Amino acid sequence: MAQVLVVEDEEDIAFPLVRTLEREGYEVTWVPSGREALAHLASASADILILDLGLPDMDGLDVCRAARDGGFEGGIMIVTARAGELDRVVGLDFGADDYLSKPFGLAELQARVRALLRRSQANAAPADEPEIDPSALRIDTDARRVMLADAEVALTAKEFDVLALLAAHRDKVVPREQLMSEVWDENWFGSTKTLDVTIGRLRNKLEEAGSSDRVIAIRGVGFRLEGGD
Repeated sequence: MAQVLVVEDEEDIAFPLVRTLEREGYEVTWVPSGREALAHLASASADILILDLGLPDMDGLDVCRAARDGGFEGGIMIVTARAGELDRVVGLDFGADDYLSKPFGLAELQARVRALLRRSQANAAPADEPEIDPSALRIDTDARRVMLADAEVALTAKEFDVLALLAAHRDKVVPREQLMSEVWDENWFGSTKTLDVTIGRLRNKLEEAGSSDRVIAIRGVGFRLEGGD
């Protein structure tokens, strides 16, 4: 539910405005002064600020600028009896998104609020939904799963253990002895070729899945996982 903060000192304007917005499905808070508006924004959230310029304690333009300086990123609509072009331009320069002159129709204000809310939500979308590199691996050690975008990369138990160990030391060389000791065990008496075979299968699976991660062999030392940035 979108939250609207109405800053208006005239009750005969504020009350029908609040009722209209509540009927639209918004959660509405009303305050009659600029200082109360700034105090509310400092302690609670709001998506839209409907701001009268002619407040009893401070100029609405100062409230607008202080809200922006304080980090408020929601939509700001200035509502005022000042009809001059200069006031309109100054209001937008102070950080307002829209401007409505009194007297105004409630239907027009509703339409303006809906449009402002759509713009605010569209501008916030990139921050709320960060892009994910489709070629970067996501390794869930608790679930023992490896995901690439929305698909799971099927690995054997040893392949997963090798990958998880390399990922824990990303961009650093993990010695062959450490891999054998931690993935198999320190009492393993089989051939270390087992590690090479496992690494080979792991490389093939990552490449086939389209991963940007690569397992690099450091001759005579061990292996390093790199890429995926």
